[in-house]
Amino acid sequence: MGSATARWLAAWWRVLYFGALVLSLALSPATYSRNNRRAIARQIVLGTMPNLAWFTVLSALISLVLIRIVVVTALSYGLSQYALEMVVRVLVLELVPLIAALFVALRCTMPDGAELVEMRARGDFDALQRQGIDPLCLEFLPRIMAGMFSVVMLVAVSCVTSLVLAYLTIYGFTPWALAGYTHVVGQVFNPGVTMILVLKTLFFSLAVSLIPMSTAFHVDVTEPVPMPVRSRSKAANELAGMVRLFSVILLIEVASLIGNYY
Repeated sequence: MGSATARWLAAWWRVLYFGALVLSLALSPATYSRNNRRAIARQIVLGTMPNLAWFTVLSALISLVLIRIVVVTALSYGLSQYALEMVVRVLVLELVPLIAALFVALRCTMPDGAELVEMRARGDFDALQRQGIDPLCLEFLPRIMAGMFSVVMLVAVSCVTSLVLAYLTIYGFTPWALAGYTHVVGQVFNPGVTMILVLKTLFFSLAVSLIPMSTAFHVDVTEPVPMPVRSRSKAANELAGMVRLFSVILLIEVASLIGNYY
């Protein structure tokens, strides 16, 4: 039990250390050289553009199904006046940021982490260091910033899409209900709720970007072990990183629920 606790604490300490290291690099003007800026822009495009259309379509389909379920349920119980508020709270405030974070983690940051592990195993980072290039600035930081930007972009686009679909589903193609609709949405998005949504999106983006990259940064690829043992060790490290990531996402979601409803 003591050994397991020590390993657990060491794993979280490595995540915090890596986060502090990345933060110091992100705040340093010397980090943003021409090559690094080009690498950051490239990773942002690669991490956001292929996923934006797919996730927008996916979130639109999920939104239509959930909006219809909420509206029909509210009508059956005679609570139609609360249908729009329930849709905004359940869909826009809770589900869309959570699904966006999980989508980016599975489609972008976790595969990027596995790619970085393969690059370290091939010796690509050693070759960069011999050329005087810091792999943390050129390879890790651009992928972290791309993951953060991707989460924020997907959440923003999907929230707007869900709000538009909610209006069209409940009121139809008419402009005359726009005043009442904006009034209800404005009541939901009070300053406290808006701040919690922004902070939750920010923490989601940090979690899905930092934790997979921290696992890739600290994994040992130099130890001379047989290939089957190395494969099992790699799978165990990836699984442990996934568990840490989902645990942090769950804690952030629980904290946001407490802030919104207690």
